[in-house]
Amino acid sequence: MKHDLIIIGSGAAGLSAALYARRYKMETLVIEGEFGGETATAGTIENYPGILSIDGLELMQAMKNQAKEYGAIFEKGKAEKITSDGNCFVVKVGVKEFQGDTIILAIGSERRHLGLLNEKELTGKGVHYCVTCDGPVYNGKIVAMVGGGDSSVKGVNFLSEYAKKIYFIVRGDKVQAEPTNLERMNKLGDKVEVLLETEVEEIVGKKFLEKLVLKKEYQGSKDLKVDAMFVEVGFDPDKTFAKQLGITLDEKGYMEVDNLMRTNVPGVFAAGDATNHFGRFKQDITASALGAVAATSAYEHYQTHGDFCEFHGKVTEDKNNKE
Repeated sequence: MKHDLIIIGSGAAGLSAALYARRYKMETLVIEGEFGGETATAGTIENYPGILSIDGLELMQAMKNQAKEYGAIFEKGKAEKITSDGNCFVVKVGVKEFQGDTIILAIGSERRHLGLLNEKELTGKGVHYCVTCDGPVYNGKIVAMVGGGDSSVKGVNFLSEYAKKIYFIVRGDKVQAEPTNLERMNKLGDKVEVLLETEVEEIVGKKFLEKLVLKKEYQGSKDLKVDAMFVEVGFDPDKTFAKQLGITLDEKGYMEVDNLMRTNVPGVFAAGDATNHFGRFKQDITASALGAVAATSAYEHYQTHGDFCEFHGKVTEDKNNKE
């Protein structure tokens, strides 16, 4: 079955795009991937307009339900490859293939790792990247948070509900976060110890994390014994589909879009954290807005070029029949 629009990603940008596309009466398919993106594991959200406080997963589910109510179709699974043939696009998901006239890439970004030896081997065994997923496991334990930005401060605040002690390891000379979140962390007192201008040099453990080795001494030793380490050091954009389709990237690997969320590839639009729009400012509200714009642009493109995909397919079919 051919769709007017295929959206890759089901975070705030993708779900917003799905809602707007369906209001434009476009046959819309959403390839979910990791449902809800990073928002689904973000914990409590208190800065989404109109909602005083809500769990990230709950917010994403509400957005999905709204898109489904308008008729968006959802396909579970991860998009692996996108190819183009004239004005048609084919998205491969496992053994299935879906054809679309337009594409919106709302793929978000991937969590950045520290790149240390033993990090991959101990992931899930004391090394973690999602505080809401794994934080409750360490009730009454000693943990470390590696970061320095707003996400890591929010992570510390969440961990404080479970951990006995939190070492906040910050590479820079200060913590940079929203004042509200920073104030909340500061009220935790001795439960949180901030280690400024400090980095993790080594992750030690065989079957499970045993300790961290710091680049500089803390209380006379570089060894820091913890039960777990959580990493919140930013994100890197996924370049897979950009490379497949020939989308222009900026110097940091984000997809370049204009103010209407158009990439350099006709029929392909992008929205959310994987784009260079709004620079480093990545929020659910901005992702949702960009998704709405991308859907509007996809609709306008489809109005002009939508029949070309069917026409191209028909010509190919007629040619094959003659042969």
